[in-house]
Amino acid sequence: MKIVITCEHATNAIPPEYVYLFEEQKDVLNTHEGYDPGAYDLYKYLEPLSNASYAQDIGRLLIETNRSLHHPKLFSRFSKNLEHSKKSEIIVEHYIPYRRHVENIILDFQKFNHTVLHLSIHSFTPVLDNIERNCDIGILYDPKVRLEKEWSEQFKRSLTDKSKYRVRKNYPYYGKADGFTTYLKKRFTENYIGIEIEVNQKFVSKNIMNESMKETIYKSIKLCIKKAP
Repeated sequence: MKIVITCEHATNAIPPEYVYLFEEQKDVLNTHEGYDPGAYDLYKYLEPLSNASYAQDIGRLLIETNRSLHHPKLFSRFSKNLEHSKKSEIIVEHYIPYRRHVENIILDFQKFNHTVLHLSIHSFTPVLDNIERNCDIGILYDPKVRLEKEWSEQFKRSLTDKSKYRVRKNYPYYGKADGFTTYLKKRFTENYIGIEIEVNQKFVSKNIMNESMKETIYKSIKLCIKKAP
């Protein structure tokens, strides 16, 4: 098994030519709407477990790399009114290269008949629409995919054995909803396991994930990798 780790919402960075879009609401870039606080720090912590890794270098408020091209929220409320030509440029320069790079990594491993475990690292806001999320770690996967279901159940057991964190499957989002791993499951119908790991941002301070949380996730993934066939 080969391990690929990615981080689609690693940063809030906006290319200079599009900074003007946020002149009236600059602070939004530093909120969970602009990026996933702590996700890149966790991604870097887990990177030694991977055979390949990749993180997006532009913010989701320009274009949402974790959405399909047809998705209505591909462009944010700040970028959705850009001219068609500008949107096309953003897709060509920032969206396609990122997704194609990850696809090529998986393709190269599968050429040698390796099963690929793809872990996409995210974080989520503790409260959304005045509702508190009752979860510390979310494991998103497609329950209809046997390998994903088996790996997710094993990962959850490992996490709960090693900690008192509240771990939930397919929460706070559904693993089969539109996203990069969902797209890749259609692209690679065999020997691909696509899992999104979501961590509650209450464990994040100044964009750094809690050390105990990082260590728990690291050890749990490492144990699951060792048990993998």
